[in-house]
Amino acid sequence: MSQPRILHFLTPLANVSPFDVNMAADAGFVIASYTNISLGDVPALTQDAMFSRAPDNAAKTCLFIGGRDALLALDMLAAAKGAMFPPFEISLFADPSGAFTTAGAMIACVERRLKAQRATLAGSKVAVFGAKGVVGGICGVIAAEAGAEVTLVAHDRSASVAEKAAEFSRRFGRPFAAADGSTEAGRRAVLATADIVLAAARAGVQVLPRDELAAARQLKVAADINAVPPPGIEGVDVKADGAPIPGSPAVGIGALAIGEIKFRVQHALLQRIHDAQKAQCLDFRDAYRTALDLVG
Repeated sequence: MSQPRILHFLTPLANVSPFDVNMAADAGFVIASYTNISLGDVPALTQDAMFSRAPDNAAKTCLFIGGRDALLALDMLAAAKGAMFPPFEISLFADPSGAFTTAGAMIACVERRLKAQRATLAGSKVAVFGAKGVVGGICGVIAAEAGAEVTLVAHDRSASVAEKAAEFSRRFGRPFAAADGSTEAGRRAVLATADIVLAAARAGVQVLPRDELAAARQLKVAADINAVPPPGIEGVDVKADGAPIPGSPAVGIGALAIGEIKFRVQHALLQRIHDAQKAQCLDFRDAYRTALDLVG
């Protein structure tokens, strides 16, 4: 009898994501979940999973890493990878709170609209509003690795976004600027030079009203992942996929357009692992590459 494909869901949180469980089940996995997992727990859990099957069946086991902290998820992924050795390698997939697949989808959707304007991310000025969150931060990383000049914008006066920018610069070897978006003057200063605006604030929070966005005279694309009213960017409909934004030179991309690609990316990556004969190791870069393939 063929051995089943098993996905071991690790999270540092008190519960696993029902969304991710459904996605894994729909891809054909048997699922086991492990909550309140620390970074130090990961090597032993990895080896416990990998030694339970013969090397020929190692790829039928996957560790999925969730949570809400992108850097912790990447550290857990590295710890799991470091605990493995031939011929017992199992598959690994990090996607905390769906942030890696969502961010990959968001940036790929932006690139599709830039391409239509004969522009690219490389050299563009990208402002990420909602950068304190896990999706906004990784959107910034993907854009920076594609050659954009990235500014992480804070909604309050705390130092957390500035600290994140410094940590990202150290960790990913790219420059990240931080800006104060807690006031209208601060937001307008950022928008004055922005080519691309990404809104990744929490659901139901509007970060940019229409009149402020209209001040961004060189803006090409504005994308928003907030599907809960009011929109994160006023004037960007949730279904927008390249629609002109009234009063702005830019086109908008709404949450449902991004979400449709995100869903397809996550399913494609889970299916890749499920069908693979060799172990896979997937993170936000794989999500981004897959999203680019999907948007064409």
